[in-house]
Amino acid sequence: MLQLKNIEIDYSGRKIFNGVNWHILPNARIGLCGENGAGKSTLLKLLCGINTSDKGDVIVAKGTTFGYLPQDGLHYSGNSLFDEVRNACADLLSMADEIATLEQQISVVADEKDLERYAHLQDQYSLRGGFSLETDIAKVLHGLGFNEQDWHKPCEQFSGGWQMRIALARLLLQRPNLLLLDEPTNHLDLPARNWLESYLNSYPFAVVLVSHDRFFMDQVVKQIVEVWNGELTEYPGNYTLYLQERDRRVAALRAAKQRQDEEIERTEAFINRFRYQANKASQVQSRVRQLEKVVRIKIPPLRKKIAFNFPQPARGGKDLLELKQAGQCYGEHQVLRGVNLMVTRQERIALVGANGAGKSTLMRLLAGSEKPSEGIRVEGHNLELAYFAQDQAAILNPEHTVLEEITSKSPVAMVPKLRDVLGTFLFSGDDVYKRVSVLSGGERNRLALAILLLRPANLMLLDEPTNHLDLQSKDVLLQALNSYSGTLVFVSHDRYFVDALATRIIDVEGGQISSHPGNYADFLHSQQEQGIDSHAAERVEHNAEAVVNGNGNNKDKQQRKLEYAQRKDEQRQLRKLHKQLQQLEADIEEHEQQSSEFENQLADPVLYQDHERFNVLSNQHSGLTQALEELYACWEQLQLEIAELEG
Repeated sequence: MLQLKNIEIDYSGRKIFNGVNWHILPNARIGLCGENGAGKSTLLKLLCGINTSDKGDVIVAKGTTFGYLPQDGLHYSGNSLFDEVRNACADLLSMADEIATLEQQISVVADEKDLERYAHLQDQYSLRGGFSLETDIAKVLHGLGFNEQDWHKPCEQFSGGWQMRIALARLLLQRPNLLLLDEPTNHLDLPARNWLESYLNSYPFAVVLVSHDRFFMDQVVKQIVEVWNGELTEYPGNYTLYLQERDRRVAALRAAKQRQDEEIERTEAFINRFRYQANKASQVQSRVRQLEKVVRIKIPPLRKKIAFNFPQPARGGKDLLELKQAGQCYGEHQVLRGVNLMVTRQERIALVGANGAGKSTLMRLLAGSEKPSEGIRVEGHNLELAYFAQDQAAILNPEHTVLEEITSKSPVAMVPKLRDVLGTFLFSGDDVYKRVSVLSGGERNRLALAILLLRPANLMLLDEPTNHLDLQSKDVLLQALNSYSGTLVFVSHDRYFVDALATRIIDVEGGQISSHPGNYADFLHSQQEQGIDSHAAERVEHNAEAVVNGNGNNKDKQQRKLEYAQRKDEQRQLRKLHKQLQQLEADIEEHEQQSSEFENQLADPVLYQDHERFNVLSNQHSGLTQALEELYACWEQLQLEIAELEG
């Protein structure tokens, strides 16, 4: 339905695309991947005609209609929500008006041409869903999180995130046969993401999208197109399969490049050695021509790996923080009421729920930045708390460089490690000298997170830490938090992030909370078992199985359940090993301190005059040394077991 032929695009001397050829088939489900700035959004704009290429052709099949959703920047006013979304189907409305006019004419004079036109319009109107338009609008608005009370509100009363939902609703109802979505989940909460995923899975036409939601990509797309170095590389399957296949491809490319480099080196050595020998002139020229024809193999950049160790937090009490019958209201608006929540040591709690349900309010109550209007907040023994708010990046000093900002807020002991920490959070080389004022939203979030994580805390509260982060940055954060030994309460609309991290789900709805042990997949299963409406049940079952299955293959359901149970068991075992490792390291530190004290005593010359005391201390020191050796051996074994499970 659409083809790119030899496309070239240059921006300020930088070649974004270099001779790109690509073909989009009807019913395709394509996800675009690549580093920030690689050209994903540029490619979407080229496909829908907003951008033009410097060279090459965009060939579009007759009858192709386009729908494009940018990341942000759209604003609607002048109509109610329902009317604005309804107006997106202007051609259907026009068709309905013509049908009504023809009905009046036919009722007076039954002209044959009018009857034929009327029959044709009726067929087209029915085929395109005209008779169910009002119902479809209601379904889409409800699915995207709009309440029925919102339908008659003027569009200008909705905030930026809801404006983008209006744009998405208009686009989905137009049903273009090439749907182009740039970060469609950016402004959606978990229920809306679930609905959109289900909608796109049943969408009858082609979809090309960019998303930093790995779970969403895994469930919607059937092909990944990687944008890198001005080229497009296609991978069949979803995002998880793409990562696996990309690693295999890059490994093969590296091996091929090494062989190519060795062959080039041998050829160049031959040319340099015999360049000035007449009897070798023809062979030298042959090898020169051979070198000129060689197409040098290009290798995608290595993905950066996490190498960050959290400062060891102080050990807190078993019950770190509690809310008792807590509530919060703003004026007459009651957001939370009767909330009872206990946060215990080493839990990883995810707060989920629709936008506006009160998740951020609950986080502020837990953090102590707001006092509850009713009930109490009780801190446990030795609590050390760190809180990352949604607008945490706003408190950064825009005049500082990245390095200056993190240095000004770092504990003295961490200063020598700051460059390593910044590298971990993807600030490398000259990036550390960028001013905060020129950083993107994602870069500011990464810097704010890096600053927060420098100080030891046994309870971290993170409100939307994944906002504005790309897939690679989310992986960095996820790996860092998986190595964190303290307690975690967090809010995120990224389902893969929630599923990989949470040990308990708190569902915030209707001003109250409900607790569900396990991760997001367990929560979906429990929702299904409790019984909900048939449409939602079908969606929940689909999502729950998708979490269990992960890679979208055709294994039977029982096998998927067994694999899921095995992964859950491995996760529990891994948490247990990490806990044992933490205790073991504390024991080693205590034994090393005792050993140091014995060594100081044994170094005292006066001790040697008291043979009996010397023998006692010497024997105790020997026993302590042997115990330390055993602890070291256990530590090495635990590290091996953890590495094996994590691998």
